[in-house]
Amino acid sequence: MTKDFAVPPVVFPSGGSSAGANVQQRRFPAAPFQPPRPSTSAIPFMSFDIGSAAASSATPAGPFGGTMSSSSSFGGGSASFEDEEPLLDELGIHPDQIWKKTRSILNPFRINQSVHKDSDLSGPIFLYLALCLFQLLAGKIQFGVILGWIVVSSIFLYAVFNMLAGRNGNLNLHTCTSLVGYCLLPVVVLSAVSLFVPQGAGPVRFVLAAVFVLWSTRACSTLVVSLADGGEEHRGLISYACFLIYTLFSLLVIF
Repeated sequence: MTKDFAVPPVVFPSGGSSAGANVQQRRFPAAPFQPPRPSTSAIPFMSFDIGSAAASSATPAGPFGGTMSSSSSFGGGSASFEDEEPLLDELGIHPDQIWKKTRSILNPFRINQSVHKDSDLSGPIFLYLALCLFQLLAGKIQFGVILGWIVVSSIFLYAVFNMLAGRNGNLNLHTCTSLVGYCLLPVVVLSAVSLFVPQGAGPVRFVLAAVFVLWSTRACSTLVVSLADGGEEHRGLISYACFLIYTLFSLLVIF
C-alpha cells in the first residue's frame, strides 16, 4: 500500500534579473578604523584644585573624621629643616677646623699641636688642589704626579716612623696623610711666589725653595713627634724623612 506525500511546487526565477542586479551592484570600501574622540568634558578623577590639595595635606583628617594639626601629629613640634645638620657637617667637612689647622702651620716656631689631634683629609685635598692650580698657571699639568707623591710620601713617613718606634708607634696612615697634606702649605706658597720669579733667576729660586722646605720640614716633624708616642728620641731621623719629602715637592716647583 502506497502513501502519497504532498510536495510543494518549485518555482524557478525567470529572466535572471536578480543575478544581474547582484553583479551590477557596487561594493563601497569600508571606512578605516577611527578611535573615538575624547569628550570635551574634564575627566572627573584628574581635575583637582591645588589650593585645596595643599590645604588638605596641611590639615590631615583625624581618625574620627575631624581635622588634625601638624603640631599634634609630630608630638607638639613643627617639622622643619632647621633641626637638620648642615651639609658640610654631614660630609665631615669643618671649615673652622681647617682654618685653625692651616693657621697653625703659618708660624713654624709656635705650632698648635692640639688642633691636629683630629685628623682629616678635607684640608689636604684643598691644599693639593691649590698647588695643582698654581702649577697649572705656571704651565705645568701635574695633577696625577702631585697626588701620587702625596700618597707615596704618606706611606713612606708611616713606614719610617713605625720602624723607628717599634711596638710603641701609634701613628696611623690617616694621620700621616693629614699631616703631610697640611704641612704642604709652605710648598703651596712657594708655588705662588715662583710665578713672579723669572726662570733665569736660578739662585733666587733655590734660596726660596730651601727656606720653604725647611719651614715644611720643621712643621711636619714637630707635629709627628708631638702627636705620636716614641718619636722624641728619633726627632732627627723623622726630620730627615720630612726633609726628603718636601724637597721632592719643591723640585716640582722650581724646575
